[in-house]
Amino acid sequence: MATLTGCCVRPDVGYESVLVKKPLIFGHGGIDPVPVKTGLAFVAPTTDHIDIKMQPLQADLDMKDIMTGDGTPLEFDAVIRIQVLDSVKMITKFGSNWYKDNVEKEFYKMVRSAVKKHGLNETAINPTATDSIDAEVELGLKNYLVSIDMPARILSVTVGKANPPDLIKHQRIETAMREQQIITEGQRKLAEDARKAAEESRAQADNAYRNAMSMSPEQYLQLEAIKMQDHVCSTGAKCTFISNGGKVTPIIDGR
Repeated sequence: MATLTGCCVRPDVGYESVLVKKPLIFGHGGIDPVPVKTGLAFVAPTTDHIDIKMQPLQADLDMKDIMTGDGTPLEFDAVIRIQVLDSVKMITKFGSNWYKDNVEKEFYKMVRSAVKKHGLNETAINPTATDSIDAEVELGLKNYLVSIDMPARILSVTVGKANPPDLIKHQRIETAMREQQIITEGQRKLAEDARKAAEESRAQADNAYRNAMSMSPEQYLQLEAIKMQDHVCSTGAKCTFISNGGKVTPIIDGR
């Protein structure tokens, strides 16, 4: 009765079920060349099935201590998107762990090889090398799949931002702080030099004016004092001038 009772295979949406026949008495077992796609299929109770995702598969790879060209260890989070094209061929040639056994190690090796061609600054500090690393690894994996005749295609490869060790981070922060301090000091000196030049130019202009008017330094200072008093008294302050022996002294009401 057990051999006559069938069972059903119902793959989820986006999956295909590859049937593995295992007859008890007569016939030959093996993989059925026709997979079960979306729907329902009745099979013998001795038949196993392996579900294969046919939609794009995304796999993450946490990579530690990947050395740059200048010998600095970095950490990466790499992502690959790959899609199976033929479920039966994939199971027949590579088994149900096809990605883990055949792709992941090559992915890791190719990223490591690509990173070695670049230094710390362009890889982690100023990530100008990221696009070239992605392109190199993606092309390498595509060629690798063709060479082993794997029925899958690479959709994209993304090597995320590199994460340098804490010691390198602290050193970069200290270097940036020193560089900023040098810039700040330089800007302060430029401002002081500009103010000094302005004061010297003003002094030269005042002295030229005094010489043109044939005034002594004391007379020029008196003229400047009169200008100041005139400015204060003409802007709303109440001023009283007291004359004493030819000298005029202003009294300003500050209320």
